[in-house]
Amino acid sequence: MGIGEQCSMSCCPLMVGRRSFLAAAGVSALVMKVGILDFASELFAAEVKPAKKPTVRAVFLRPDSDRYWMGWPGAAYDVKAMQATYTKTLTDAAEKLGVQLDVVHKPLVGMNDVNAYLGQLKKAPPAGLIATIMPMGKWQHVNHLVAGKGNIPTVVFSPMGTSFTHHLQPTRNAAGTFVAATQDYKWLAHGLRMLKTIRDMKTSRICIAAGNKTVDRPLDVIGTTLHYIPRNRFVEEFKKLDTTDEMRAIAAYYEKEAKKIVEPSKKDILDGVKMYVVCRRLMARENCHGYSMDCLGVVGSRQAPPPCLAFSRLRDEGIVGACEADWGAAISSRLTHLLFGRPGFMQDPAPNSVNNTLMGAHCTCATKLDGFDKPHEPFILRSHSESNLGVAPQVLWKLGQKVTIMKFQKSNSIILGTGKVVANIDTPPSGGCRTSVELELDDVPDARDAKGFHQLFIYGDLEKEFMAYCQLAGIKVVHLCRISAPAPPPDGQPSREPAHAIGRQAALRCSVFGTNR
Repeated sequence: MGIGEQCSMSCCPLMVGRRSFLAAAGVSALVMKVGILDFASELFAAEVKPAKKPTVRAVFLRPDSDRYWMGWPGAAYDVKAMQATYTKTLTDAAEKLGVQLDVVHKPLVGMNDVNAYLGQLKKAPPAGLIATIMPMGKWQHVNHLVAGKGNIPTVVFSPMGTSFTHHLQPTRNAAGTFVAATQDYKWLAHGLRMLKTIRDMKTSRICIAAGNKTVDRPLDVIGTTLHYIPRNRFVEEFKKLDTTDEMRAIAAYYEKEAKKIVEPSKKDILDGVKMYVVCRRLMARENCHGYSMDCLGVVGSRQAPPPCLAFSRLRDEGIVGACEADWGAAISSRLTHLLFGRPGFMQDPAPNSVNNTLMGAHCTCATKLDGFDKPHEPFILRSHSESNLGVAPQVLWKLGQKVTIMKFQKSNSIILGTGKVVANIDTPPSGGCRTSVELELDDVPDARDAKGFHQLFIYGDLEKEFMAYCQLAGIKVVHLCRISAPAPPPDGQPSREPAHAIGRQAALRCSVFGTNR
């Protein structure tokens, strides 16, 4: 499935009549019938209020003619047919994504048309703009549009035959603009998804149970609001929650689907499901799109079991479930969900200096690593390793799988890199957390130089897509590597280590990624 064809988060869940089905089929048959269940109306009482559809406008810059003569894209290029194709691609994507698409079918022919349209944009700025250039001769109009659009995120679509290298330079680093020069017109669907994601990130709210106050903290640039609530709210809700048939059915699903169950009891698994319900209820009451908490504090004080299974299930549903009240990991997860329709694995990085690899481990991991609408990866039900309490999924990753490593380090910058899976690590004999994955990193000469903590591991080579989004959203990209200076030589001895020994290509890569491309 291509980027532009990924499942929209607005897909309707499978709904089942609760009492009649339970009475007629029983819990085990229910699990067989519906797989991973969705009883939102019964379990959670309310859902997050849907946001108003974002408005994205689409315009075409071209002469008002049916055919061109000489020069690219050529006389064989059917102007009106191609505009109709681009329009249908955008319209179909807008319907799936829940975007209000306003298409200006009459082309912007000259500079007067562009200026008039810029005036319209200033009066009613949309959430995003897609401008398609259709002959090469219109780049001065595109550049003028980009210079005058203000802070409206803008995708310029340049289909093959409409640009050479020099045409792309003036807009290359334009703020809030990404120029997509490609032969693939279906990419337009992903361009629309990027624009919607920018708006959705700005309107997102993440509930964080930590401390003892209720307070909102809006983040700069990305725009997401961190909604803090007292940590005790979670504990209080968990203690008063009654067990229901739906909860038993979800617990039975995990018992059935697990490759094996090692430490957890049936009660541990049911408690994990109850914690998932508490997370969903708190999100609904606080009108939030994701959840994080000071889980180590709760578990360490023995106020509640570990929420590892709850967070795994949230992530499988496309909902943020982030450990340790780490807002950087939470907004990284939200972005990954919206942009790619798949979860990320928030992990503790442990460099392997023998293999020169990076091991990442945590006791919660989504199982649907390929995508929310895809089958789950194999998993084993274990305990939370640091406490040996509760239930935590050990998810087994595909060997050889290409992986992207990403995390917000500030609200306006991300760490980004790639690698591939070389091993799953068992605990015991190893220490650490239950899901433990070993990666061979790309363009990182020494794994000890990998930046960050709680970075996400994400299935797929998504580096170019993340960079395009960051260019559009005004976010700086910093490469995963951290180049170390050579060790100083012993006193009185010249250095035997040439400067290039740290890796010329990696050093160059870091310097390039250090800019906002």
